Amino acid sequence: MNARSTVIAIDGPAAAGKGTLARRIANHLGYAYLDTGLIYRAVGLKTLERGADPADAEAATSAALALAPEDLKRPDLRGDEAANAASKVAAIPSVRAALLDFQRQFAASPPNGAPGAVLDGRDVGTVVCPDADRKLFVNASLEVRAARRVKELRERGVEAIHTRVLKDMKERDTRDSERDAAPLAPAENALLIDTSTLNPDEVFNLALRLVSAGRSSD
Repeated sequence: MNARSTVIAIDGPAAAGKGTLARRIANHLGYAYLDTGLIYRAVGLKTLERGADPADAEAATSAALALAPEDLKRPDLRGDEAANAASKVAAIPSVRAALLDFQRQFAASPPNGAPGAVLDGRDVGTVVCPDADRKLFVNASLEVRAARRVKELRERGVEAIHTRVLKDMKERDTRDSERDAAPLAPAENALLIDTSTLNPDEVFNLALRLVSAGRSSD
């Protein structure tokens, strides 16, 4: 990471609000933004399209090595199929190794001459950018996150049943937290934000204060 590039790492589980927050902070500060989850979603879909199981290490690693920048622009990366596939490929060490360099290069040399980078995901502060200038871990209760995901899906015209979304999210949380490769967990020096009872503006203002002050929300 070069001296001119300031890096902000934002981690957390699905539907906690980290993506919305990361984009707003990046826009506010004029930093480049990378949703690292899209990389794994793209690999997961590429694996499925090749007729393979995303949990198949050899097939998923092959897809990761073949990943191209245009794969991150697919309109179907936000769907549940991509999310579930991403959770499976992300548990494979060889997939994570194949994608690690891309993420670190983005942080070290943000595109378009940006003075810094904001990366959001599940292991940015612990593995991808352990030396990030600021680390945030964004969370919310499982029930709140499931309700948010149902609302998001229905607004996109996708039929969503709360109990099914809740079950899928709980299973994904378990996979992400218990995997051997870079499990989902806050970095030791991460600043914690619980968004369960906060609206996006409140989360954004709190995060800006934490990033500026470098202290926890407690």
